[in-house]
Amino acid sequence: MTEVERPPAPPDGVGVGPWVGPWPEDPRYDPELLTHGDRRNVVDRYRYWTVEAIVADLDPRRHAFHVAIENWRHDLNIGTVVRTANAFLAAEVHVVGRKRWNRRGAMVTDRYLSVRHHPDADALGAWARAAGLPVLAVDNLPGARPLETAVLPRGCVLLFGQEGSGLSAQARSLADDVLSIAQYGSTRSINAGVAAGIAMHAWIRQHAEPV
Repeated sequence: MTEVERPPAPPDGVGVGPWVGPWPEDPRYDPELLTHGDRRNVVDRYRYWTVEAIVADLDPRRHAFHVAIENWRHDLNIGTVVRTANAFLAAEVHVVGRKRWNRRGAMVTDRYLSVRHHPDADALGAWARAAGLPVLAVDNLPGARPLETAVLPRGCVLLFGQEGSGLSAQARSLADDVLSIAQYGSTRSINAGVAAGIAMHAWIRQHAEPV
């Protein structure tokens, strides 16, 4: 859809309004969205597409890194991690621990990528070994290597701990490497969702093609 063909935005300026002109015959378009407008948080390329069509278009282009986060206390950061993983086109998100997680921060982006559950860190480690992927834990622990100078493997699992307590002992034991994010202020740690975004972008800078 070109800029000239773009329908006017709704009164509140969110998304685009109902389709203007003859309806497209492309099966990727959703009749409901064409009729009522598309207010989803998607790039213009995917306006009016069905969720299934968007996922089918994303799947062949997904990057080789996975993201895993521990979930022992219904961590609110998981939604943020999922949303950021979608933005950076991660292969999958892995939730370790409690299966239920707070989806509010994800802003329904979990519909566009796979979220896999593991009951504990050992199960994640077994999955990663079977997939041939090293697990890179990200936490400011003694002996951790600086993320800023680390060379990240193309295929890997970036593992993050629970907000506050950080990585569990079980998670630390399965990690092939531990990376830390440099901090320069007075706070001891940064938000887990923020840390995940920094680490994902570090991978993007080393391996992804510019858009």
